[in-house]
Amino acid sequence: MDVSAYDVLSIIAIAFLALMLILALFEPGLPYKINATESLPTDSARFQRVLAALADTQVHCTNRVEVLTDGPQFYEAELEAISCAAHSVNVEAYIFQKGEIARRFVTALAERARQGVRVNVVLDAIGSFATWQSFYQDLLDAGGRVCWYHPIRWYTLPRINNRTHRELIIIDGAVGFIGGAGIADHWYKGKHRHPRWHDTMFRLEGPGVTALQATFAENWLESSGELLTDPGYFPYCDAGGDTVAMVVNSSPTVGESTRARMLFQALLASAQKSIHITTPYFLPDWSARAEMVRAIKERGVDLRIVTPGSHSDHLLTRTSSRRLYGKLLRNGARIFEYQPAMIHTKTMIVDGIWSVVGSTNFDNRSFGLNDEVNLAACDERLAARLEEDFARDIGESREITYEAWRRRSIVERSQEWLGWLLERQQ
Repeated sequence: MDVSAYDVLSIIAIAFLALMLILALFEPGLPYKINATESLPTDSARFQRVLAALADTQVHCTNRVEVLTDGPQFYEAELEAISCAAHSVNVEAYIFQKGEIARRFVTALAERARQGVRVNVVLDAIGSFATWQSFYQDLLDAGGRVCWYHPIRWYTLPRINNRTHRELIIIDGAVGFIGGAGIADHWYKGKHRHPRWHDTMFRLEGPGVTALQATFAENWLESSGELLTDPGYFPYCDAGGDTVAMVVNSSPTVGESTRARMLFQALLASAQKSIHITTPYFLPDWSARAEMVRAIKERGVDLRIVTPGSHSDHLLTRTSSRRLYGKLLRNGARIFEYQPAMIHTKTMIVDGIWSVVGSTNFDNRSFGLNDEVNLAACDERLAARLEEDFARDIGESREITYEAWRRRSIVERSQEWLGWLLERQQ
């Protein structure tokens, strides 16, 4: 039987696609370690400079930071700030899901736009795919702009796996909100008999807000084709506070390293007393797990991790995560599964000094595929405030012991292996 050139090309194309799929699923993670000849105290100015250099960011002083726990608190604070906007409101979200709270945001943004305030919204085309353009019609009619990050087009297919996972609101370039919560009713009141998700946002004032605005400007340019150069977007900010902070934005590169990876790994490797992590998706790679074990065994660090329990919104991710508990538990880590609801908080507290909050999860998508942003703050009082929430969450969690982990069922173990196949995409 003759084989045509068309058949040959088809075979080559299929083989290429199969190879790309195999690489996406099974490409080895990036092995990395810390190579330090001197250990710097985590509360030192030298450590701040090193961390800022690694994350390619700046240290900002005189910030004020407020912790906002759960949707009813942070949504009201965000809406109040929007209602006071005089120049601009910039919003970037992975999830903007139609519902009661989303309608309140659209109404508030439209009201400001009608008063001449510049309203710019960037939404991820996949994360917010179920909320049609028509949902924003009042805002668009009022003069606001809504643009989509990496919409599904033939020319965006090579970047289809790169999403913006950032959740940002910046008002007048002077007040910013950052964390892991999008805009949807499941953060606001729960729905369909599912309890409201538990989450945390930061309200930021001070020079750090300028860095948040610059982060927004990056994806606004990519989504709208417009570069925000009006000085009104970047006013001088001095909140008169005493929180030292840096904004770390992270985007995937042609390699495998990102600023988020460097931020988290450096803090894990530098902790001397404690590492307290809350994350909805706990899938740390081999190098991060090794650094956690090293912190426990070599420096006696108290490592505690809070992850979702049975209310997890991704069963496969939860079972994949549980597969990784063993080595950590065996070496002294303590892992707790939150019971009342889905816990979506993304925070890390190191030595009671450093606090990190933002959009980054402990998984490959955040460290290698998504656009992310985090606020890293050096402030003992802020860390103590987050420790209060952390202790409360542990009190509402079930601790997983090593013996209990070893006794997990055959069904769960089989689900873990299915999750392992897709772990690089989680």
